Amino acid sequence: MTTHPLTLAEYRDAYAAGRLTPAQAVREVYRRIAAHADPAIFITLRPEAEVVAEADALPATPVGPLHGIPVAVKDNIDVAGLPTTCACPDYAGIAAADATAVARLRQAGALIVGKTNLDQFATGLVGVRSPYGVPRNTLAPSLVPGGSSSGSGVAVAAGLVPLALGTDTAGSGRVPAGLNNIVGLKPTLGVISTRGVVPACRTLDCVSVFALTVEDAFAAFTALSGFDAADPFSRAIPVGSPGKLPLRIGVPDAESRRFGGDRLSEAAFDAALADLEALGATLVPVDLAPFYATAALLYDGPWVAERWQAIRSFIEARPEALHPVTRAITERATAFSAADAFAGRYRLAELRRATEPVWQTIDALCVPTFPRPQTLDALAADPIGPNAELGTYTNFVNLLDLCALAVPSHPRADGLPAGVTLIGPAGRDAALVPLGAALHRAGGTPMGATGASLPPAPEPGTARAAGDEIELAVVGAHLSGLPLNGELNALGARLLRAVATAPDYRLYALPGAGPRRPGLLRVAAGTGASIATEVWALSPAAFGRFVAAIPAPLGIGTLRLSDGTSPKGFLCEPEGVREAEDVSRHGGWRAYLAAGRG
Repeated sequence: MTTHPLTLAEYRDAYAAGRLTPAQAVREVYRRIAAHADPAIFITLRPEAEVVAEADALPATPVGPLHGIPVAVKDNIDVAGLPTTCACPDYAGIAAADATAVARLRQAGALIVGKTNLDQFATGLVGVRSPYGVPRNTLAPSLVPGGSSSGSGVAVAAGLVPLALGTDTAGSGRVPAGLNNIVGLKPTLGVISTRGVVPACRTLDCVSVFALTVEDAFAAFTALSGFDAADPFSRAIPVGSPGKLPLRIGVPDAESRRFGGDRLSEAAFDAALADLEALGATLVPVDLAPFYATAALLYDGPWVAERWQAIRSFIEARPEALHPVTRAITERATAFSAADAFAGRYRLAELRRATEPVWQTIDALCVPTFPRPQTLDALAADPIGPNAELGTYTNFVNLLDLCALAVPSHPRADGLPAGVTLIGPAGRDAALVPLGAALHRAGGTPMGATGASLPPAPEPGTARAAGDEIELAVVGAHLSGLPLNGELNALGARLLRAVATAPDYRLYALPGAGPRRPGLLRVAAGTGASIATEVWALSPAAFGRFVAAIPAPLGIGTLRLSDGTSPKGFLCEPEGVREAEDVSRHGGWRAYLAAGRG
C-alpha cells in the first residue's frame, strides 16, 4: 500500500495540512519515476530542478483546481521548450508555445513533469510502435500496454503522476486506461482545444485525460475545457456538472457481443452489468451493427487519408523514418481518391442517422472497453489483427460525435483487466460521471497498479450543479434559514454544498434599512479571509430573474472557493464598503449574526 498522495484530494489535503509542499511533491514524483525503472514511459523528462523551481514559485493560496498537481503530457502535444517527437526522432522539433490544453493546465496550477511515449504519430491501439521502447503494462508485463497513449496510461497506473494527458481518435484515450485499470475520459469533440496537438485525424482528434478516479478525470476535464477561437475545430459546448445517475443503459444485444471467444472477458462484462442492475439501472439491449459499420470506416475508409495529410510533407520527404507498421497503415491513404472521401462522408451521414434513434431510448451505452486483453506475443505474430480487435468498441465513437468514459470494473477470473466504457451523445460528458464513478467503486479493484483502494464516494456536500444549471454562491441573507432565503426557494433553487471561499476576500456589514446585508469584497490573493458560503443550483431562467433583482452596490461575479470551484456569487463594489464595518474576523455572516452584531 502506498503512502504518498495519489489522488487530487490527497494532494490537496496534504498541501492544506502542511504535510507536503508542491516542491516536495515534485521531488517525490521524480523519485518514483526513477524507482519504477521503466525508461520507455517518458520520451522527455523536464529537469527536476526546473519543475521544483516552478513549484516553489506557486503562491501559498491555490491558484486553481490543479494547484501543485504533477501532470504528464503525451508527446504529440506541444509543451513550450520541449521537443515534440510523436515517437519519431527525425520529426522532433522544439515547441515554441504550449498547446492550449497545456496552457490551461498551467493556468489551473498544474506542474508539467515530462512528455510520454506513444504509438508513433498516434497510430495504433497497442502502444508498442515506438523507437523509444515499449512501456510495460502495469498489471501484466506479457500484455500490450494499450495505445496510442501508452506512456500516459502507464504513468498514471503506476502511481507516478495523478493525471496525464493523452489524445483519442480511435480509442487511444480509453484502451490504455482499460488495460491498466485506470480511468480514461474521452471528451466530446471540440470541448478541449486541440490547437498545438500534432493531429492523427484532425476532424476526429480530441485531448483525453487519464486519472486514477472518475472525480479526478472530470476535475481535469473541467479545467481544460473551454472555447478556443484560434482553433477552427473548437466548439462552445457547456461542460455542465454531474447530476443524477442515468438509469436507462444500453448494452450490446446477443448478436452484438464480441469477445473473440474469450469467456473470461465475457463473464467479467456480465459482472459489470449485474452492478448496473444493482445500482437501479434498466438494461436495454442495443443492436450495435450500425456502430460497427461506422467503426469500419476509420481504417477501411478514406479517413486513413487524413492521417496521411497530417504528416504529408514529412512522410513524402522521409518515409524511411517511420515505424514500418505506421508507414504501412499511413501509405494506404494513396489508394483513396477525393471521390472516395465524399463517398465516405455520405456513408457516415447515413450511419449517424441510423444510430440516432438509439439515444431516444437510452441515457448511456455501456460496452466493454475492449473484447479481451492482447499479449505482446500475439502482436509479434500478427501486428495488425490484435490492434484491430482492441478497437472493436472504440473506433466508432469519434466518428459518431459521442463522448465516452472508460472505467475499471470487475477483473477477469485470472486477474487480467476487463474494464467497461460508458458512451453518450455529444455534450453529455458530465452525465456519464456519476454512473462511471459508481461502477468503478462497485468493481472493487485497486487504483491502477498502486495497490491502493479507491477512496469512498465524495460526501453529498461536494455536490455540483447539473449540466443545465448555474451555480450561485451566497454569503448573507440568502443563506438557509435567513430572511431572504425564500427568494431562492421560490425560484426552484436547490442547495448543493456549504464551502468557504479562498482567503482572498473581506466581508463587510453594509449600512441600510431592511434585512442586514453583507458585502463581499475581493482583495489580493491570500491577504483576506475565508468566508463561509452556500452554493445553490438554479436554472438559467431563474438565475437571470435573480440577478435582475440585485440592488447596488451588490453585483454578481465569479468567486474562488476552497474546494477549487469557481461559481457565480455576490460581490460588492469598493465604494459600497467605504462606511461599512469589516466583519471578516467572524468567518461568515451567520457567525457575525450569532455574535449578536447583526
